[in-house]
Amino acid sequence: MIRVVLFIAFVGLLALGVAWLADRPGEVSVTWLGYQIETSVAVAIAAMAALLAFAMLFWALIRTLWRSPKIVADATRRRRREKGLRAISHGLIAIGAGDARTAQRHRAEAERYASSEPLTLLLRAQTAQLSGDRASAEAAFRAMAERSDTKLLGLRGLYIEAQRHDDAKAARLFAEEAAKTAPTLSWAAKATLEYRCAAGDFDGALRVIEANLSNRLIDKKAYRRQRAVLLTAQALAAEEHDRETAKALVLEAVTLAPELVPAAVLASRFVSDAGETRRAARIIEKAWKAGPHPELADAYAYLRFGDSARDRLQRMQKLAALRPGHIEGQIALSRAAIDAGEFALARRTLETLLYAPKSFAAADGEGAAGSGPTQRVLMLMAELEEREHGDEGRAREWMTRALRAPRDPAWTADGYVSDRWMPASPVTGRLDAFEWKTPLAELTHSAPLGPEAGTPGIESKAAVNDSGPLAARGPEPASALVNLPSSEAAPSRPPSLKPVAEPVIPLVHAPDDPGPDDEVDFVFDPPPPHRAGWRRLRSVFR
Repeated sequence: MIRVVLFIAFVGLLALGVAWLADRPGEVSVTWLGYQIETSVAVAIAAMAALLAFAMLFWALIRTLWRSPKIVADATRRRRREKGLRAISHGLIAIGAGDARTAQRHRAEAERYASSEPLTLLLRAQTAQLSGDRASAEAAFRAMAERSDTKLLGLRGLYIEAQRHDDAKAARLFAEEAAKTAPTLSWAAKATLEYRCAAGDFDGALRVIEANLSNRLIDKKAYRRQRAVLLTAQALAAEEHDRETAKALVLEAVTLAPELVPAAVLASRFVSDAGETRRAARIIEKAWKAGPHPELADAYAYLRFGDSARDRLQRMQKLAALRPGHIEGQIALSRAAIDAGEFALARRTLETLLYAPKSFAAADGEGAAGSGPTQRVLMLMAELEEREHGDEGRAREWMTRALRAPRDPAWTADGYVSDRWMPASPVTGRLDAFEWKTPLAELTHSAPLGPEAGTPGIESKAAVNDSGPLAARGPEPASALVNLPSSEAAPSRPPSLKPVAEPVIPLVHAPDDPGPDDEVDFVFDPPPPHRAGWRRLRSVFR
């Protein structure tokens, strides 16, 4: 609307100017080279305008003729570029459809018409990947990495190719270079963190998460949790040679993440050793409210050195009351009752777990609600039968049932089960990967059991993770691991939390169905000494 008004105003002013000149015709006289030209002012103005228009047209024609070679070259270049971009577009579509032959044809056309385009390099790399030509793909990604506009894309491709070749060292270099070039690049920051965790470089990992927080790659909640995990790992590594530093580190970790079980257990032990039993109890109680765990129960039972079994029972009753009905509290209470000789209390508690499993399911989804009693519950029943009545037959019966019972939760990360917590996954290096949950039965491994057998390798194809490093040769020597206290023993002092090497064992515990009963008889044949048969069977689950 404003433009219309302005146009009308301009036309009106022009009309007024023409009318004003028409009312005042005037005369113009020009004498030049013996010629005299006389005319009106209006005609003179019109002649000058026509002359000016003709001069401009003539100049434009001369300029076009002068620039015609460049115009033709630009038009040709533009047509070639359009053909190249069309070939790139069709090639990428062919790659998405999995048509390697068509992608190859369009790649050749793109390199012919648009060889300098960044997308041509991408088309070349992806066509090579689709065809299985890893060398050509790596060459294309290296060419990308040498250009400023495609450097990050090239580094990403080289990183993935290094993972596929099981070259963890090269993958780490590419990820760190990408993180240095673009600190806000999420995948590079995450991969760098995982590689440093896998290598046990917890100081470097702390610097990485600080940078991630400042670049807003993680929120404050994730930062506090990750920092707490790394501080706990450092505390466990420093426990043997610098207890004061380890204590300061783990107390900070507990402040950042009170629910972190290994940090709470270690902190409570440090505080308890200093004579601050109430403070140690508060640390464990806070973690227990967030998520009951057998390590917390064991640490709580042995807060004071030299406590009697009845003292431990009273303490377990108080702890179990903080999360009423939770399976871990019930198991810890049963364990303490058996040690204290309160067999009636132990039997009532265990029967709750045996015959009403849904009633003790954890509110947060933990436990084995509806799936029947787990192996620990049945083994406690076997021990109760022997301790209370000396009935080895009933004890063996419970232990045989334990062979077929659902597994108990364990520290699990990326398909590996460990009897000790680790700060990072031994498979991918992912920080804070271990979770306390029931292992998946379908994730089995054919390697031998036990830490003494070492951690078996995994196929690089199965371990490729674009956002994390490969660890196809097993974990680095652990420098921060927590020993789980045994549920079968009743030591006078809780076990120490010491770094242990090679803690991860494959997920191949005792099978759910050991077969007919005659296949289980090997446990009892030849007959063991008095009261030793069911203990040997129980050792299967240790």
